[in-house]
Amino acid sequence: MKKLQGAHLRKPVTPDLLMTPSDQGDVDLDVDFAADRGNWTGKLDFLLSCIGYCVGLGNVWRFPYRAYTNGGGAFLVPYFLMLAICGIPLFFLELSLGQFSSLGPLAVWKISPLFKGAGAAMLLIVGLVAVYYNMIIAYVLFYLFASLTSDLPWEHCGNWWNTELCLEHRGSKDGNGALPLNLTCTVSPSEEYWSRYVLHIQGSQGIGSPGEIRWNLCLCLLLAWVIVFLCILKGVKSSGKVVYFTATFPYLILLMLLVRGVTLPGAWKGIQFYLTPQFHHLLSSKVWIEAALQIFYSLGVGFGGLLTFASYNTFHQNIYRDTFIVTLGNAITSILAGFAIFSVLGYMSQELGVPVDQVAKAGPGLAFVVYPQAMTMLPLSPFWSFLFFFMLLTLGLDSQFAFLETIVTAVTDEFPYYLRPKKVVFSGLICVAMYLMGLILTTDGGMYWLVLLDDYSASFGLLVVVITTCLAVTRVYGIQRFCRDIHMMLGFKPGLYFRACWLFLSPATLLALLVYSIVKYQPSEYGSYRFPPWAELLGILMGLLSCLMIPAGMLVAVLREEGSFWERLQQASRPAMDWGPSLEENRTGMYVATLAGSQSPKPLMVHMRKYGGITSFENTAIEVDREIAEEEESMM
Repeated sequence: MKKLQGAHLRKPVTPDLLMTPSDQGDVDLDVDFAADRGNWTGKLDFLLSCIGYCVGLGNVWRFPYRAYTNGGGAFLVPYFLMLAICGIPLFFLELSLGQFSSLGPLAVWKISPLFKGAGAAMLLIVGLVAVYYNMIIAYVLFYLFASLTSDLPWEHCGNWWNTELCLEHRGSKDGNGALPLNLTCTVSPSEEYWSRYVLHIQGSQGIGSPGEIRWNLCLCLLLAWVIVFLCILKGVKSSGKVVYFTATFPYLILLMLLVRGVTLPGAWKGIQFYLTPQFHHLLSSKVWIEAALQIFYSLGVGFGGLLTFASYNTFHQNIYRDTFIVTLGNAITSILAGFAIFSVLGYMSQELGVPVDQVAKAGPGLAFVVYPQAMTMLPLSPFWSFLFFFMLLTLGLDSQFAFLETIVTAVTDEFPYYLRPKKVVFSGLICVAMYLMGLILTTDGGMYWLVLLDDYSASFGLLVVVITTCLAVTRVYGIQRFCRDIHMMLGFKPGLYFRACWLFLSPATLLALLVYSIVKYQPSEYGSYRFPPWAELLGILMGLLSCLMIPAGMLVAVLREEGSFWERLQQASRPAMDWGPSLEENRTGMYVATLAGSQSPKPLMVHMRKYGGITSFENTAIEVDREIAEEEESMM
């Protein structure tokens, strides 16, 4: 009797036909890489990584300037409209691609191998951006260390780097509020500190003669790469924990700067200048283009970072909800940053007795000249300066993590057996290579090269890549099939809003941006320096190279097939046999038993055995199977 009871309680044996490779122990079937590829250790890891990736330096030094130059508060109308038309749909599309396939920017093009060149173009763009972006982080580290003094070094004139034009603007107004001196022909100490000491740009004759390496910048760049490497050492398992600090702490500092800023005299003057609506600007096409550009680059669509992060999710992660949290949170952060910046600029303009528009700048000019100068006018100026640059450091590091993780993931997914066991070594080699490439940015003329990279590395080439991705997924792969994949993954199909944006509105908006950027092309410049023709040509070729990778990839894909040209083209545009969810238990309908070494005829049986019954996702899978069967019957 006991023997019969023991037999009854013994774990039932599952037939081999119903076992997935993960159930079969250590059998080497060359199939699923999800186990050793790695995953987020929690849902918040992914969400905070996306927030940290999107909320970057551009939210602080580009959005406020674009807002006040394009209609103030009225700019929010085209901004949120472009967010709805372009930002949210493309963000969701990229997350869906990554999560459904669990693949990086190169391997994800199993969806349509004809367009794999778009993935290679993504890698080229993100590689160039990562090189100069870390140089900006090196500048931030330089100022961060410089703030660890009792007196900020850019507070006074009289240093060896200052010229006769240097004039301390602090407190230079008379009792009536008018300036006793004409400041138009003078230079602030903070501006000379930036250009003559940090950059030492006077040691260069232009982009063709970069001069000597600035060893203090070289060491700061080395430190920046060491920090990045240590944070991505174990892939998303390590960077996913770092973002708990780097993605949340900037909000605390931003709140402190905002509270300090609005309590300063003259703060309302700056805020009023920032948000006063000028609705006549909405009649200008430039304002709408600027809003679309701000959305496009702020969310980081097309760089592969979103796709990479989503590829480490579980198959049923609710990225629909995450899309709205991140995109709307990014927009709100930009607006709050504008209040923090312009409240201090309003105080600064009152102290100097000049209009706000004479002290407001965008980009590095705001971060390394204007705002540091404003810090010198505050009590405990080193403390506020340290907080500001520490905020910039944490904002920049999140984005840099994404850039490096995108490159490492894309290449290791292409060569998993060779590189995945040595991912740490490969990540280190990538960091060393990019550090060496960035050394030219640490020279006296390094800023010229940084401006060239900033203007051309992710300009029209990135727009072409995103347009290609959108059209390949919706037109070649098929909008119905893509929506069915999302249904399988999330339990519902995207509505009319997403379909209309993916099919028409988003590509049309991106095409308009591309045409505008070409028609309104302006040569690069830095201050009064104009770049020579050869440098302009180099920049254009830099942008064209990423575009040319798309037809080059098409040529390679077609040549790999057999038959006539049209037959090859058709075969190369179809999804690969192993396209679909990485885990066999998630593969239903057309994806059943398409993995190498697959033995399970119906993954739903695996689900039932594993979870003890039919779940909502199995119901979804049954619905998808029924839809596919109905489509096949209607075609016969």
